[in-house]
Amino acid sequence: MSKSTQNRRQFIATSSKAGMAIAAMPLMTKISPITSINSITTLTAAGEYAQQPLNYGYAALEPFIDAMTMEIHYTKHAAAYAKNLADATLAEKLDIQTTTLQDLLKNISHYSPKMRNNAGGHFNHEMFWQLMKPAPSITPAGELAEAINKGFGSLDNFKTAFSDAAKTRFGSGWAWLIVKADNSLAVCSTPNQDNPLMDIAETKGSPILGLDVWEHAYYLKYQNKRPDYINAWWNLVNWEFAQKKYAESLIKK
Repeated sequence: MSKSTQNRRQFIATSSKAGMAIAAMPLMTKISPITSINSITTLTAAGEYAQQPLNYGYAALEPFIDAMTMEIHYTKHAAAYAKNLADATLAEKLDIQTTTLQDLLKNISHYSPKMRNNAGGHFNHEMFWQLMKPAPSITPAGELAEAINKGFGSLDNFKTAFSDAAKTRFGSGWAWLIVKADNSLAVCSTPNQDNPLMDIAETKGSPILGLDVWEHAYYLKYQNKRPDYINAWWNLVNWEFAQKKYAESLIKK
């Protein structure tokens, strides 16, 4: 057996074990395509804590992200974060009817490591799914395009900075494009399931673009070639959704 085949089997076995904890949750893991991104972004505070259906099928992002990776990623890894977050909110008596997920993240230092890991993991993945779409626009437009050109000089310069942040994030984590408190754009990365909303983040801001660089996001297709995965991902970026997040971040200031 080749080393690549062995690693692949170990990856699948590990992912399957991660999913055992959510085997009793069929509604969470079903895909029921939604018709509008707004149906996710206008959720009540309590609704934000539940895993939402994907807006596309598992194979819709091929050839850049394969169907098996999407299925394992969504139904095992992401679903486990949602389940464990629900457990944490009960254990720590968090009122999810009145506390938004973003407010929780902004005060995450007051909660347990379990809450931090799973609140971050849930938020990050829910955003990640919406930041991808089949056959998207290749470039941003409008205010976001202007802000990128102003902040980085050009779209190519921004993509290089963002890709470098994703490539150099040691171990598991995320790369981000954020809006800082002064409305300027910045690129950063966070370890594990942290994100820039958290009060413990080294660089704080409102995320408008995020890339998952955990191995489970790309290993089946790209093995250890993270740069190849990052380069391919640019073909999937939902710039319309990123523009929406950018506009929202300015409104909140």
